[in-house]
Amino acid sequence: MAANTYPKLHNAAWPGVVGKGEGDEPIIDLDTMLDLTAGAEVNGARFEGIDLFLCDPHVSIDSSDSDLEGLAEKVRSRNLVIGSLVAPVWEPVGGGSAMGTPEERELFVTQVRKACKIAKALKELGVRPYGVVRIDSAADPETWAQDPAANTDLIAETFRKACDVAAEYDESLAAEGEICWGGMHNWRDVAHLLERVDRPNIGFQADMAHTLLYLMGYNAPEHSILPADFDWQDPEAMREGLRTLTNVLRPWTIDFHVAQNDATVHGSGSHDKTGRHCLPNDPGGKLDIARDAGYWLRDENGDLTKAFKHICWDGCMFPNDVMTDPKTWNEILSAMVAVRQAHGWTE
Repeated sequence: MAANTYPKLHNAAWPGVVGKGEGDEPIIDLDTMLDLTAGAEVNGARFEGIDLFLCDPHVSIDSSDSDLEGLAEKVRSRNLVIGSLVAPVWEPVGGGSAMGTPEERELFVTQVRKACKIAKALKELGVRPYGVVRIDSAADPETWAQDPAANTDLIAETFRKACDVAAEYDESLAAEGEICWGGMHNWRDVAHLLERVDRPNIGFQADMAHTLLYLMGYNAPEHSILPADFDWQDPEAMREGLRTLTNVLRPWTIDFHVAQNDATVHGSGSHDKTGRHCLPNDPGGKLDIARDAGYWLRDENGDLTKAFKHICWDGCMFPNDVMTDPKTWNEILSAMVAVRQAHGWTE
């Protein structure tokens, strides 16, 4: 069988920052993340790109033209490209809650504008051929639940303004589905929110580790798909749950993270608890990565959606000794190649 060439295989740089910088886990600098990504190799296959977090100390949201030229050269010199970018929409790094005060919501939109400006510049520098700008609600489920209807209205209004800004730069926004983001912490509410936004350049960013917890109803037991006493030795029931979930969210999906999860939650540093990312071959992992990625990459008829040009591995909150071991990235790359071979195409 000939090797597929799409979707392109990316690593994420932000696991070097997210959940780091506190306690015994120092931040892993961008150069190291780029080197680890570029150095992985499995039977001639390599990572083809990197997705970036637009936040210090990796990439400042206030990067100058000269800064971005230097970033482009760093990436280009390692035979990589840049794909999706994470906008730092949260209050501690200059943003604000999408359902907060008018001032907080304006800060949210300002951060999206800055991210889209960087996204456009990187395209013009020839190092970003595809990808989206990722956002979330920058709010927690508990606060959202104090007034779900009103808070969803505010998030939708903020997202609409952010989409209008993104359109000025010919960018699309992908809302991250994760149990720690209010209004996006379960599959039904995130679908409802995206419908409410009603913009052509809004979509969903699915991460296999996070969306597995949608099935289980973490932070939203009323929307669980699997029963509380679910037997993980019943793979067909889990697959049926994935069909239910992806039939609703797949049509919105414009950005995709390959990942493994052991059906538990985990937090590190300042990051709230969310789906635990595991190594691909973790014995506790509940996903058959190559098989289960197909629920997102193929429609209900089994046809490829080809909705995005690249897929990304997200290994947030892995310990640093794991992340700095080259064997880790070869194992991850092997899982990514298997996904592409099962659900990819050639152009």
